[in-house]
Amino acid sequence: MTRFVVVAGAWLGAWAWDEVVSELRATGHEAHALTLSGLAEKQGVPAGQQTHVRDIVDEVERLGLRDVVLVGHSYSGVPVGQAAERIGDRLARVVFVDANVPVDGTSFLDGFPSDHIRKTIEENGGAWPPLDPADYAGQGLTDEQITRIVTDGTAHPGASLAEPAVLAHPLADLPATYVKCLLDGDELMPPVDELVGSGRWELVRMDTGHWPMFSQPRELARVLRESAARSS
Repeated sequence: MTRFVVVAGAWLGAWAWDEVVSELRATGHEAHALTLSGLAEKQGVPAGQQTHVRDIVDEVERLGLRDVVLVGHSYSGVPVGQAAERIGDRLARVVFVDANVPVDGTSFLDGFPSDHIRKTIEENGGAWPPLDPADYAGQGLTDEQITRIVTDGTAHPGASLAEPAVLAHPLADLPATYVKCLLDGDELMPPVDELVGSGRWELVRMDTGHWPMFSQPRELARVLRESAARSS
């Protein structure tokens, strides 16, 4: 049995993992989905990036988990990568699902051209509002899935996107799998490309879009199980 803690990306809460969690539990694993501060049922809670790192570390410690596999999707790869370092020998593996990864001293917004996001956050009182339905086209999602993501999604706390990551050790020291979703483009971000190219990280490709917990939950659960098995 593997113990998973799964964390969704911007705008999403623990609810985004419902189908994946069900799949993992149905095959005998322990799975916990975490909502980060300021999102979903935790709306209104002030949150920077280090708040989100603490959310994850605190959840692992609260549940008394060991040999845990941390899973971060999209934005949450940044706090998940930092939390993976901080939980020490409690960690079995970290899985980044089409995710940004932490770079010491660099924020999420520093990782790519983001002037439009910064402007949107400024215009929306410090929060990044969910995308429009049209922005989810071409990602392998049904109309019903897009509607749920847009309807249930909540504004993301902008401070968490602008705060720099803090790493004490090279990210390559973590036992890690990177899952690349090909409908979102087949090129890896430079930090990920370097880590995968060095042979330190495993790379898995999925023929789906950026939100595989909706578009291919059963396949994503299989990928997570197989990744975890490599750390056994």
